[in-house]
Amino acid sequence: MPGPLEGVRVIEFTSVVLGPWACQMLADMGAEVIKIEAPFGDSNRQLGAAHHKGMAALYLTCNRNKRDIVLDVKQPSGRQAALDLARGADVFIHNNRPQVMTKLGLDYEALKLVNPQIIYCGAYGYSRKGPYGSRGALDDSIQSISGIAMLNKLVLGEPRYLPTVVADKTTAITVVYGVLAALFSRERTGKGQEIEVPMFETMVSFVMAEHLWGMTFDPPMGPPGYVRLMSEHRKPYQTLDGYIAILPYMNTHWNTFCEVAGRPDLLEDPRFRTMGDRTRNIDDTYAETARIMATRTTQEWLDLFGKTSVPINRVNTLAELAEDPHLNQTGFWKFTEHPTEGRLRGTAFPVNFFGTPADETRRHAPRLGEHTRELLREAGYDAQQIDEMLASGAAVAAD
Repeated sequence: MPGPLEGVRVIEFTSVVLGPWACQMLADMGAEVIKIEAPFGDSNRQLGAAHHKGMAALYLTCNRNKRDIVLDVKQPSGRQAALDLARGADVFIHNNRPQVMTKLGLDYEALKLVNPQIIYCGAYGYSRKGPYGSRGALDDSIQSISGIAMLNKLVLGEPRYLPTVVADKTTAITVVYGVLAALFSRERTGKGQEIEVPMFETMVSFVMAEHLWGMTFDPPMGPPGYVRLMSEHRKPYQTLDGYIAILPYMNTHWNTFCEVAGRPDLLEDPRFRTMGDRTRNIDDTYAETARIMATRTTQEWLDLFGKTSVPINRVNTLAELAEDPHLNQTGFWKFTEHPTEGRLRGTAFPVNFFGTPADETRRHAPRLGEHTRELLREAGYDAQQIDEMLASGAAVAAD
C-alpha cells in the first residue's frame, strides 16, 4: 500500500543531519527522494562505525529510501543536470547558506525559471532577512545562541550542549511540516513558492514556548524561565537499586502519589496542595519526592504505580532501548539486509498511518553515486552525454 506522499518527487541537496533526516522522513512517507551529492560526498558518510568507506553509521541512519546522484554543480554541465532534475520535481531542499546557492546558480530564482510550481526550501542557520543572515551554523552554535546551552548552566553550573543534535533534528521536523504545508497550499492555488527554515528562529521558538514565562507580558511580569524545568533537582530519582522517573504533576497525580506512597500527610502541606503551589516550591517538591523514592526498589515502585495514571518509567540507557518490550512489540525496530553493509537496525517512522502506511524499507541507503547513470537517463541524457559528464568529473557514478 503506497504511503501518503506517493507521487511527490523531492530533490535533496543537503548533508550532515538536518537536511538528510528531513528528507528521509519525506521518503518514509512515500515521496521519491533524489539525493544530489558533491563528488566528495556527504560528510556523514565518514562518521561512526562502518564496514566500508563512505557507508558509516550516521549516514545510514539518515538516508534510507533515497536514490543518489553525484554532480559537481560548480561545472556548467553539472549545474544544468541539477536543473534538469528539478524540472520534474515537486520540492527542492537544501541546507546551504542562501548566498552559496546564489553563487552556484541554484537559488529559487534559477529553479523557478525551469519549474514555476516547485516548492523551494532552504534550511540554514539564520534568516537572510536579519544581520546574521550570512553566518554559517552547526548544531552546537545554534544551541549556544538560542539559549539552550545557558539553560544547562542553571543546573550543571556551566553552559553545556545537550548530548543530541537537537537543533538539527528540531529544524528537520520543521522543514517537513513547512514543506507539507507549502504542498497543500499548491494543491489549492496551483502556485509554488520559496520557504525558509532558519535554525536560530526555529530553536528560539522551540525554547521559548515554555520559557517565555514572565516575559509573555509587556511590560514583563517576571523573568523568563519555566521554574520547574530549571531546578537542579529535576532529574531521575535514586531508588534502593537504581533510578526511576516519576512525575506526580497534575493534582490528581499528586493525590494518588501521596496515597500510594503512604504519605497522605503531604496532601495537607500548604507547599504542595495545588500544582501552582508545588511549582512555586519546586525544590521542596522534588526533594520530598526524592526522599520517598529512595525507600524502595525500582521494580517495587513500578509495580505500585503501574496501574495508576501517575507517569512513571524506568530510566533506560541507549543500549537498553534495543530490548524495550514496548518498542519491540510495536515493531519500532526495523531490520533490513543492505546489499553491501549487511544486516542493519533502523527505526520505524513514528507516525502510524492506518490507511496509507509509511514504509521504511523501500530502498537501502545508497552508495555514493549509486544511481547517477540511472537518474541522468531519466532526465533525458543519452549514453554519450552521460559518458562525457563522467569523464569531465561533472558527474560521478559508483563502481
